[in-house]
Order: sequence, then structure tokens, then C-alpha cells
Amino acid sequence: MRRVILSAFVIVAAACATGADVPTAPKTTPIPPVTPPTPTAPADPPAFTREFRGLWVATVGNIDWPTVAGQNQAASMDQMRVILDRAQALRMNAVIVQVRAAGDALYRSPLEPWAKALTGTQGTDPGWDPLDAWVTEAHARGLELHAWFNPYRAGNVSDTSRLAPTHLAKRRPDLARIAEGQLWFDPGEPEVQAQTLAVVTDVLTRYDIDGVHLDDYFYPYPLGSTPVFPDDASYAKYLAAGGVAMARADWRRQNVNAFIERLYAEVHRVKPTVKVGLSPFGIWRPGYPSGVTGLDAFAAIFADSRTWLQNGWLDYFAPQLYWSTYDTGQPFNALLDWWLAMNTQKRHLWPGLAAYRVADGQTETYAASEILAEITATRTRAGAAAGGASGTLLYNTTAVRTNKGGLADLLASAGFTNIGVVPASAWLDATVPGAPSVTATLQGTAMRAQWMPGGTEAARWWLVQWRAGSAWGSRMVWGADRTLDIAFTSSADRADIVVVTAFDAAMNASSQGIWRASAQ
Repeated sequence: MRRVILSAFVIVAAACATGADVPTAPKTTPIPPVTPPTPTAPADPPAFTREFRGLWVATVGNIDWPTVAGQNQAASMDQMRVILDRAQALRMNAVIVQVRAAGDALYRSPLEPWAKALTGTQGTDPGWDPLDAWVTEAHARGLELHAWFNPYRAGNVSDTSRLAPTHLAKRRPDLARIAEGQLWFDPGEPEVQAQTLAVVTDVLTRYDIDGVHLDDYFYPYPLGSTPVFPDDASYAKYLAAGGVAMARADWRRQNVNAFIERLYAEVHRVKPTVKVGLSPFGIWRPGYPSGVTGLDAFAAIFADSRTWLQNGWLDYFAPQLYWSTYDTGQPFNALLDWWLAMNTQKRHLWPGLAAYRVADGQTETYAASEILAEITATRTRAGAAAGGASGTLLYNTTAVRTNKGGLADLLASAGFTNIGVVPASAWLDATVPGAPSVTATLQGTAMRAQWMPGGTEAARWWLVQWRAGSAWGSRMVWGADRTLDIAFTSSADRADIVVVTAFDAAMNASSQGIWRASAQ
């Protein structure tokens, strides 16, 4: 460095001696720091994903809700909101709430007694209507509410002396059977089938539910190798009424098949666009597909679920695929592929996943990553229009609510990373709603989006998407609402584009209604 300074001195001295001008540094103006532009999201909203994301809420035995029988309404509502807030935060779009667990009701019913899960005593009025609250709170969070019914389970044997006077097994003990350690209504009795249908249509008439959901408790799971069900009396009654003689197993399957077909027709007679869903045992029969082992649901519980699917007696089919992607006797992927191949009517196929097995302490416990792997495997088989696998259901709520094994964290970060919209059921209603008209106004620290429906097809839901600086936000809004306040903290994150899409009860989508700040 010293040598450089001396050289510069010599150059300047020589210049002075010859009269030459001494070079001087050019004058410069300080350059102000450059503020990088605020990133701006694209002008068009991201495409929404069509995917069913359901969460089963079991009430029998206080499994998921309410967690304790006998607690007051405020405590039960707090627990309900925790479940629904978690579902909304995880970008799920439906809850499937068990409203009839054993011939009793999670709502104010003129046909059956109050559920034991509410107060600890069957038939005791809790002083409020839980189903009404579930429907209201779910819809307020952009979630569908499906009412889950057990068609024929009547309770435990120990319950027989504690049944409420209005319970069907108490009023009509001739219709009840003790089988496989439990109390059952006999599916072979026409009056039993009529009772279940009346219960379902009563709920449809009085509550604004989005779906009717049944599980696989038609006949009891056998405790031994041979199913035992004491239905000699109902079979004899069937023959005496002119029924065709057949093997008892075939007759039992016929009872179930006829009920499901009738249920599907009756639900759509009352409310044409309410979805009917079934969640049968995940294996139709061992060997289907090749190599599959396990319970023969066709022979053991008389569930011919392939027939239900192939006859179109449902709008969504949710086989309980409660096995892992690495299982050999019950491989998740192979079973899902088989059911997809059976889906000749191209109805929704949304497999049920065993979230309850995550970190459950059992020998073959799941890591949370297994549930993510199953969601991913289902998505690779997507295609709602072609009858592909377009969603999943998680059982049970407690595993998700308590974040067992980090499950909720993984779903949020890698499972459900964007908003999911329930796939359309165009076979129920193919009419598309009209595009809404949209405006937005400044209201303090929020932009208030407002919209009006277009056309005559009623909107059941609105998908609101907005651009705020460098990101797009979105929210599903209940159909009765017409406004949404979009909060901001500075002008940089104030919404300048709002896009609203209308969805009818069958989830057909309208064209987009758009408001842009630059156009005002």
C-alpha cells in the first residue's frame, strides 16, 4: 500500500513541473438507497383444488365429542368449536358427526330418546340441541356437515335394563335381538327398516345438513368364525308373506341391499341434492384383489358393498382402508385401486384413513407420515369427473385435535396446503349458478367485500379469494352471507382484487365475479 501512495505522489509532482493540469476526482451526487418494489401476486387467483377432506366425529362412548357425558352446554360448545376450528385451520371442508349411535339421538327427536353420550342417561334432555349447533357452527367455518347414522345397532347388552321408554327396543322388544354381545335391531324386520328411514328423513326435514352418512353396522361383526344372528322369527315372517326361499346369508344381504337402495331414493325424494355416503369395511372379500386377506364382509356381516357401489346407490363411497401402504395382507394402494376399478358408476370415492393408529402405542403403530403417504397415494389416483379418488376421510377427530404424533402439524405443512373445495355431484344437479357481482369498500382496517348472486340457481357456498400484496387469500363462506371483511395492517397488504365464485348445493361452480381496485 505504501508503494502505491509514493507512485501517486511522483505523478502529481511531474504534472506540476510541466504545467499540466492535475487530474482531480469527478464530482458525484450521493445515490439514495433503492427501495425494492413490493412483490405483487399474480392478477389471477390460484386455481382451487377439488378434494373432499372429511373428519369423522364419533359420539358413541364419548370417543370424540363430548369428551365427558354430563358436562354443561358451554363446555360442550367449547369442545365443539375446538374441533371445528382445527378442521378449518387445517383446510378441511367437512365433518361427519355421529347423530344416531344406538337408536338414540344427538338432537331433539320426536322418534327416539336423547343420546346417552350427552348426559350419561339415555332419554335425559340436555336442555339444548347439539345437532343444530353443529350445523350452524360448521357452516360458519365453511365446513359441510354430514349426519352419521348407525342403522341397526341398539346398544350394549348391559344397556337393556337402562333403555329410555321411547327407545324402539323398549317399545318393541320383539324387533330387537341380542347377538355377538350386543343389542341389535333385526334388519329383516320391515318395521325396523321403516324406523331408520323415518329417523333419517326427520333429520333431513328439520336440519340443513349437507350429507347423510352410514357406516357398516348392518349385521354385527362375528366374535367367532361363524356369524350368529337370531333371526328365525323374521325369516319365517318373510316366507309367510310370500317371500322367495333362499339361503339365510343371501336373504340377509338382500335385506341390506334393499334398505340401502330405498334409503338413497328416499333421501333424494326429500332433498334431491343432499349427498348419501357409505363407509363399509375396506375389504369386499378376501382375494379381491389377489393376495388380500382378512375378514370376509360379504359372508360375515352380509355387506355386499360392491353391489352398492356398482348400482349407484350412493353419492360417495368411503371404504375404511385402515391399513398401511406397506401392509402385505391388506395393502392400501392395491385395495384402493381395486375399489376404483369397481366404481363403474363413477361416483365419488373417498377412502377412510386410520388417523387413530398414529402413535397409538400398538405394535404396528403409524407414524404421521403414513397418513400423508396415503393422502398422496389417493391424489395420484384423482379425477372426480372420471370416478377417481378425489378425497379422504380421517378417523378419528381426537387424533387430529390432539396432534398425535405431530399429525395435525404435518397435515398443515404438507397435507392440506391450499384450500380444497368439495367435488361436484353433477348427477344430482347439473345446473351451474350464475356469476355473482362483486364490490369492495374500505371499512377502517378492512376491505369489505360484498356480492350479489347472479341467475336463479341458489348459491349454497361462496368461495372468496383476494389479492393482498404478495399473496392470495381465500375463504369458503356460507351461502346466506353476502359480505366478508378482509383485514389489513398497511396499504401494502390491502386487498386490491376480490374474486367470488358461487357453488350450488351439488357444488357446481359459477363463473367468477371480480372486483379490482384499479377499476374504481
